[in-house]
Amino acid sequence: ERGEYVAIMGESGSGKTTLLNILAALDRPTEGEVFLNGRALSTIGEKEIASFRRQNLGFVFQDFNLLDTFTLQDNIFLPLAQQLGIADLLQKYPYEVSGGQKQRAAVARALITSPQILLADEPTGALDSRASDSLLSLFGEINRAGQTILMVTHSTKAASHAGRVLFIKDGVVFHQIYRGGSTNEEMFHR
Repeated sequence: ERGEYVAIMGESGSGKTTLLNILAALDRPTEGEVFLNGRALSTIGEKEIASFRRQNLGFVFQDFNLLDTFTLQDNIFLPLAQQLGIADLLQKYPYEVSGGQKQRAAVARALITSPQILLADEPTGALDSRASDSLLSLFGEINRAGQTILMVTHSTKAASHAGRVLFIKDGVVFHQIYRGGSTNEEMFHR
């Protein structure tokens, strides 16, 4: 739903990345249909798909996917830098900053278009625990401000920050947990 923060968990090969790729209109489903705001993704032509992605989807990847020959400012170029705590790093290059700082730049880049949905693929996978905590706190702030987030993760801790956790096995959702009034700690132990 709009404004929701959902985590998807499952073992390797369970279908998490395939689902993310289908939702990102990078792959087409072999059956079924995906709708974004009532529009079937299958109705979007190949010529229009890149533009559709740019206007509607934000992406955050485990390995940052930043361009090393551009400064962080040129990688994102937006006013989110202050909120994300990277304003003083904008003139630096990705190889000059930490993994957590790279990921914050990647989040800023993903949010620049005010996407309908932020798709995050193992966003804490390459980060140490402190940088992970910081990023997850940031995702919580962004979500409370109204951003819809769908995050694929192996991390129980990362998933515990979401409002709902879906568990996938062999391409099928077999269980889900709703946060309700639970704290992150209570969600973690569920």
